[in-house]
Amino acid sequence: MDMGRPHYAVHAPEGDDSPGAPGISLHRLIYVSRNLLAGSPSEVEAGVLSILKASRHNNARAGITGALLFSTDLFAQALEGPLPAVQQVFERIQCDERHRNTVVLACEPVAIREFGAWSMAYAGQVENGRYSALTMPGTASMEARRVLELLRRVLKPVHAG
Repeated sequence: MDMGRPHYAVHAPEGDDSPGAPGISLHRLIYVSRNLLAGSPSEVEAGVLSILKASRHNNARAGITGALLFSTDLFAQALEGPLPAVQQVFERIQCDERHRNTVVLACEPVAIREFGAWSMAYAGQVENGRYSALTMPGTASMEARRVLELLRRVLKPVHAG
């Protein structure tokens, strides 16, 4: 673990009794981070595909679903699953050297999975995603909804097809 990088612990809210699988509460974590992938467009694409391959394999084993998008300067991701599994995956993500400055926009209990069909859906690259705009103080809740809506909008045509 890189001791120079801040890490965020993810905790369940008090009184969490949201439905999920019997006896297991379902949570969704939405975060953004600064993209450090560099190189030609094909090298960056190869880097993202490498992330997706590992994520899909690891998430399927852990019972995690979610979606990922990126721009030239950010990653935005939603993770869904039992809180202990979400915490474990998020800790691994924070240690990944391909990004930094992770900001949790939301971590909350949910009744259903938004991205249940995918161990990690790929929403592709967004042209107008800006890390600084999504991490302004006091905007996390609004930006979490914005990221979630963007993921829904981009993935809906893929899911319907």
